[in-house]
Amino acid sequence: MKTLTKALVAGCFALATTGAAPAQDNPMVGGAAMSADKDIIGNAVNSADHTTLVAAVKAAGLAETLQGAGPFTVFAPTNAAFEALPAGTVETLLKPENREMLVKILTCHVVAAKAMAVDVQKMVADAGGSHVIETLGGCRITAELQDGMVALTDETGGVAKVTIADVVQSNGVIHVIDKVLLPKS
Repeated sequence: MKTLTKALVAGCFALATTGAAPAQDNPMVGGAAMSADKDIIGNAVNSADHTTLVAAVKAAGLAETLQGAGPFTVFAPTNAAFEALPAGTVETLLKPENREMLVKILTCHVVAAKAMAVDVQKMVADAGGSHVIETLGGCRITAELQDGMVALTDETGGVAKVTIADVVQSNGVIHVIDKVLLPKS
């Protein structure tokens, strides 16, 4: 597992550009401009499409971590992705007694490296079509290309597609995804 993480970090930094991209180069997310000068939380709170994610990050006590130096890659599920979970799941996870499970799920969306889309695509190509990525939560997600887009398969077999890539942050990068990645139970 450590080898996978080292390979991810090495692959990410081999191709990643240095320095922050100008804010005007970032795509709009949730109707808001994303500033490369702000950290992950500083931008996410402005996205109308990520209010559930932000609430979950705060409830899990992870906001301070994602405001840290990083670098981080965050695969950020939209509100619609959370709404697609079985009824009552989000409400249950947000309860204080379920904080441990909430932390596990959220950290399955975070990688301790800055991986731009081109980096992930190269890792997938170099690995023969799929590349396993270990997350901060200890989850193993498999990246592949589907119709020219990065798709991530979680430990339960669920597949999330990157819908907006390369949203540069001061402490990493966000890739917006259309499904919540889940750990195996």
